[in-house]
Amino acid sequence: MSKILIRGAKVLGGEPQDVLIDGETIAEVGTGLSAEGAEVVEAAGRVLLPGLVDLHTHLREPGREDSETVLTGTRAAASGGYTAVFAMANTFPVADTAGVVEQVYRLGRDHGYCDVQPIGAVTVGLEGKKLAELGAMHESAAGVTVFSDDGKCVDDAVIMRRALEYVKAFGGVVAQHAQEPRLTEGAQMNEGVVSAELGLGGWPAVAEESVIARDVLLAEHVGSRVHICHLSTAGSVEIVRWAKSRGIQVTAEVTPHHLLLTDELVRTYNPVYKVNPPLRTERDVHALREALADGTIDIVATDHAPHPHEDKDCEWAAAAMGMVGLETALSVVQETMVATGLLDWAGVADRMSARPAQIGRATGHGRPVSAGEPANLTLVDTEYRGPVDPAGFASRSRNTPYQGRELPGRVTHTWLRGKATLVDGKLT
Repeated sequence: MSKILIRGAKVLGGEPQDVLIDGETIAEVGTGLSAEGAEVVEAAGRVLLPGLVDLHTHLREPGREDSETVLTGTRAAASGGYTAVFAMANTFPVADTAGVVEQVYRLGRDHGYCDVQPIGAVTVGLEGKKLAELGAMHESAAGVTVFSDDGKCVDDAVIMRRALEYVKAFGGVVAQHAQEPRLTEGAQMNEGVVSAELGLGGWPAVAEESVIARDVLLAEHVGSRVHICHLSTAGSVEIVRWAKSRGIQVTAEVTPHHLLLTDELVRTYNPVYKVNPPLRTERDVHALREALADGTIDIVATDHAPHPHEDKDCEWAAAAMGMVGLETALSVVQETMVATGLLDWAGVADRMSARPAQIGRATGHGRPVSAGEPANLTLVDTEYRGPVDPAGFASRSRNTPYQGRELPGRVTHTWLRGKATLVDGKLT
């Protein structure tokens, strides 16, 4: 087995240390380390983090390979410093059976750029009418523990209750796309001053907040775990904060784009800014940042949503919703959370690796950078700053809202169980 000596890295942003990888494991962490025959990576000044874990990725395969595949999506993940991603169920066919989740799991295993953990659908066909094969998906080779109809809300309270009861038996979690469908019919952007001025259909904050309020109460009643996908409003933060104060088993995620961008960008009518849930106000953005810093929001999840060029290069009303995010997530978090002093690098490791791994039961990921732990690591040049160029993305799609925007930080190396997937910014 190969040995790799990472020399002089700032582990979790701390003092420079050496990290010796032997095979799939971290063998030693300290200063002045040496190892005969080891490949040496000079990491002076760079920050070493545990490999990132994304609890919310759309890999599109099977069915929409024109926008992304498991191979291209996991290459994008490795480029962004991720060693594990959770693949959402809204594929074609929907990942609502053991057969489909096993297919996705095996594709991820075979390609090897990062671990792929499929998320199972809550309901058959994402139709919200009948529970999918939750138990069979959990017992399958994929070992599914997270279930979501993301892209659609489980809006039937009885179905949501039954799902929470079912997954409780094996410690699973239901990840809810909080969107009351009747309140968002015809919605095109956040409901507020900008939508009124532009004459676009408004997407009210209460459409998200009402579902979250219902679901935390259902989770309390059942005694089960619920996870809130892409939380986006200040009101949602307050509901989750209240629920946690009552001891309800709720966790929540925020996307990088909701930490940085606001609905003012919709004035450009550029469909690259069209996303679900929509970009909100400056007040919401600051509330989300504060909530991520104080732990009310548990994790950052990308909601990486690739689309082919023709689905975004059209008029606003016809455009698909979503943004790619795997390759820019860490840079956006550095810009919004680290540069502002709201989080240190240890906090970033917690929100982007340790906690998502815990929520999704991703064994071997989100572990400390210490001897005896799996060598799932990412090395970041935090001093770098430059414009985002989607032409260099590993993702098959280019629908990024950051094109040409200067962002800090660049992932230079990623290791999955001691095997380099990214070296000097280039995929292996």
